Amino acid sequence: MEFQPSEHYFRVTTACPEVELADINANVKNISELYKEAVLDDSALVVFPELSITGYSIGDVVQNQRLIDEAMRGLRYLRDETINEKTVAVVGLPFVYENGLYNCAAVLADGKIAGIVPKQNMPNYSEFYESRWYQPWQGPNINLTLDDQEVPFGNDLLFDIGGVKMGIEICEDLWVKDPPSVQQAARGAVIIANPSASNELVGKANYRRQLVSMQSAKLVAGYAYASADPSESTTDVVMSGHQIIAENGRIVQERKPLSLDDKRIHTADIDLDHIKHDRIKDNNYTTKLGAQVIKCTVKRPDFEPNPRLVKDPFLPDNEPEVQRNERFDSIIYIQAMGLAKRLKSTNSHKLVLGLSGGLDSTLALLVAVRAADILGRNHADVITTITMPGLASSNRTQNNAQLLAEAVGVKNKVIDIKEIVKSEFKALDHDGQTQDIAYENVQARARTEILFNYANKDGGIVLGTGDLSEIALGWCTYNGDHMNHYNVNSSVPKTLVRHLVRFMSEKTDFAKAQEVLNDILDTPVSPELTGNPDSEITQTTEEIIGPYELHDFFLSHLIRWGDSPEKIKFLASIAFKEDYTDHEIDKWLKLFLRRFTANQFKRSAIPDGPKVGSVALSPRGDWRMPSDMSANLWQ
Repeated sequence: MEFQPSEHYFRVTTACPEVELADINANVKNISELYKEAVLDDSALVVFPELSITGYSIGDVVQNQRLIDEAMRGLRYLRDETINEKTVAVVGLPFVYENGLYNCAAVLADGKIAGIVPKQNMPNYSEFYESRWYQPWQGPNINLTLDDQEVPFGNDLLFDIGGVKMGIEICEDLWVKDPPSVQQAARGAVIIANPSASNELVGKANYRRQLVSMQSAKLVAGYAYASADPSESTTDVVMSGHQIIAENGRIVQERKPLSLDDKRIHTADIDLDHIKHDRIKDNNYTTKLGAQVIKCTVKRPDFEPNPRLVKDPFLPDNEPEVQRNERFDSIIYIQAMGLAKRLKSTNSHKLVLGLSGGLDSTLALLVAVRAADILGRNHADVITTITMPGLASSNRTQNNAQLLAEAVGVKNKVIDIKEIVKSEFKALDHDGQTQDIAYENVQARARTEILFNYANKDGGIVLGTGDLSEIALGWCTYNGDHMNHYNVNSSVPKTLVRHLVRFMSEKTDFAKAQEVLNDILDTPVSPELTGNPDSEITQTTEEIIGPYELHDFFLSHLIRWGDSPEKIKFLASIAFKEDYTDHEIDKWLKLFLRRFTANQFKRSAIPDGPKVGSVALSPRGDWRMPSDMSANLWQ
């Protein structure tokens, strides 16, 4: 199936023209220049600030008839600028109807005034005095006649831009307890435009960011916020030119407040598929009827989208270190709290953990230590680790396992499984030399059997270690490492496991373990089930099933966003363009989809484990899928 990127994205621009107060000609010229930039940038929509044609801070001058007439002349000029263009513009102006003056946003498309939306909520407190000049519109939508054209006027208007519905609220409308955008989104608006004039105060910018991002999250929408430039009047306040574009709770583009740079337009590509996916997924989100929808008679521009992507979608982009560390700490405590509760509810005295010297079992041990702390119990009294060298275990991993257990204050028991495995080979008539699936899985199941039996002996439970990436790929032995009593890593992807272990290695209470944790972080990921005894690691997981950074990217976009394989490949080719060829991405994506589909039977039987993020595969919670589904869907 051919993937047409521009059909899946909506390019939106916010613009911040310089203002000459009450100088309509100068303002229209500045707006026109930025509009042309947005056209050249293939934007479908460009949003200008509140009252951008006249300037916001003109006070009583707004009631002057000459200014009102000139503003309409300026609107007509800008209307004509859009003839034969595919970019829709939202501009602000004062507008008079039946002796009432309204603070309005006009939508201009293909040489027409598609509609005029009046501001609903007038701020009239502190530095704001809008009720002195403007009225809120109290009636239903009406049709005005402007230049022999019928123009819809009212609050219940949505604008269809090439099949994408847009709603408009103006500045204060967002700040009230019941913003108009709530009903607009409920009636099908995917994009909300907000022409604004918000003055700058200490701390207000952060509040504004939170407000815009949270509104886009609540509405499951794109939100384009364009505020007035500092060239507005500074008699009593200073405007900041703050521009924000948000998508589903995430700020994807921003012009910082009081910016001194010359860049006055900011553009982002809103992912329409992601909005649609979340609205379908949320069964409280149903579209209501009622709004008048105006077709803007334009086709969205064709363009090559430039979505804002990160290689690791399980780690927020550009998050400050303090905030990121708080997130990591929260994940560890979610895992540890879940484990502490499971210990109490099962009346278990011990945790039994297979400690391999690899990343996953290392994280599980660190979480177990935190659980013991929560319960106020000595680490050694709660946790028993067992290292079980097999036919291909390396000295490096086995030594690291024992050093780690000692560093965190727990005893490590070594149980060599070689003789157990050989006896089972003999019972199976296996030559013990052919390193096939049976050769590997006999070892994995032997280890699991020991863990369960040891837990029975000590009145404990077996702590699972397998991570979300392995669960997605089915990279585990059924009824081997696949099974446990409780798995604290079940919703932690491999890429995040690595970050969490590094984070914990820097904790002061794990200072004794820092050296061994760093060596574990540098050890190649391997099940160590094939190869030569006592050799260096020869079986590398990522050489067999592909890079985990790719698989985690695929997993996030498939489960969190419901993206098609074609779109996932397109996104991966952008995010990993410096790391993998398109051929490599295609190869590993096909393998991922094939394994993901074929291994649902393992996921259908996985034990309990705490959910820590937005992507999880528990068959009791986030992901229900038949074990015998065909993989043809992904082809």
